[in-house]
Amino acid sequence: MKSNCFPAISRPDARILILGSLPGQVSLRKNEYYAQLRNGFWRIMGEIFGFAPDLPYPDRTQRLKENRVALWDVCASARRPGSLDTKLSDIVANDFSDFFAKHKSIELICFNGAKAASIYHSRILASLPRSIAEIPSLRLPSTSPANAAMPFTQKLSQWKSALNKPDASPGPGL
Repeated sequence: MKSNCFPAISRPDARILILGSLPGQVSLRKNEYYAQLRNGFWRIMGEIFGFAPDLPYPDRTQRLKENRVALWDVCASARRPGSLDTKLSDIVANDFSDFFAKHKSIELICFNGAKAASIYHSRILASLPRSIAEIPSLRLPSTSPANAAMPFTQKLSQWKSALNKPDASPGPGL
């Protein structure tokens, strides 16, 4: 069965774009990004931007937007039994030309794990105009519970460092 991504969570003046691969099974059932309770994404975002990770989902997504952070996936759709990125097949990439045309302030792209970075670099990057292709990007440790080899504190440290980059123009809370 083919799974589809969710719409981007963003506002036009977003400065940071966080890209995952494709929502996992729990997220698809709940219709929420990173709904798997053991996924550290919302806990990390809460630590960085000062909100409780158990806020209602609309409030968490609003906090990202207030901090000029956009959230999306590299895959518009794909087949994946279960939730492991290693099982992705029949990938259709999202339309990043359209996204960047509507989000001209993006100055940093952060990948939530290696698979999102790999898909972006192999299937999307070459199709983008040079000015967009040159936006700095960082592959960050996956917040997935499948990335259990890295302790949460180390993941948090790397994400904090990336999202608080001194060379990025800060928005509220950055």
